[in-house]
Amino acid sequence: MRSKRSRLDQFIAQKLQVSKKAVRLLLLENRVQVDGRICKEVDKQINEFSQILLDGNGLQQHSRQYYMLNKPTGVVSATKDDIHPTALSLLDGIDFELMHIAGRLDLNSTGLLLITNDSQWSQALMAPETKVDKQYLVTLANPIDDSYISAFSDGMYFGYEDITTKPAKLEVVSEFQARVTLQEGKYHQIKRMFGRFRNPVVALHRESIGNILLDNALKQGEYRPLDEVEVLVTESLIET
Repeated sequence: MRSKRSRLDQFIAQKLQVSKKAVRLLLLENRVQVDGRICKEVDKQINEFSQILLDGNGLQQHSRQYYMLNKPTGVVSATKDDIHPTALSLLDGIDFELMHIAGRLDLNSTGLLLITNDSQWSQALMAPETKVDKQYLVTLANPIDDSYISAFSDGMYFGYEDITTKPAKLEVVSEFQARVTLQEGKYHQIKRMFGRFRNPVVALHRESIGNILLDNALKQGEYRPLDEVEVLVTESLIET
């Protein structure tokens, strides 16, 4: 879960297509700024969000970006696809460089997608060891009852991967709906868990990831930036 770190002289040499000797001269002449300060260190460690200027002109000026999208059906959780529209294609006017999806949803699933260029944040958010809850509203083909609760809580063994799922919380919402909360995301996990009851999933809608709730004001296909509180709360959740 590390940022893409490199040495300052290597970055500038590659960016300008010049030798490292030429870069050292630029640094000695006080022409390079890193994060608002003159820098002379050739081995200065930088990442993809370091603000780097040469003679006041930007060589790298990426800023961290975080968005929530209300994903519709028929949209793939990918950066590009030859058949279906992608989640990133719905973010009109956004610079796609470095952007990726934190926590994918299946083609026909809907709800909360988080899209960011901060790989350290997204990987930590989705890692099972950070124990971040993901909550889904699930609509089933057949009636459900309280007997499902203990089966989800106990975990289920998947022979193909030779794994047992971590305990998941299931709340019966209505005869054909349940709210499922889990801290991992195995392949088609929720559909496969209900499959043990021979009860097909008709619709799967993600409502939240950690403390980030899908904004009900967003129609399917709409998005908005995360506000400062959502980002900070999520960062503190990851750190604990």
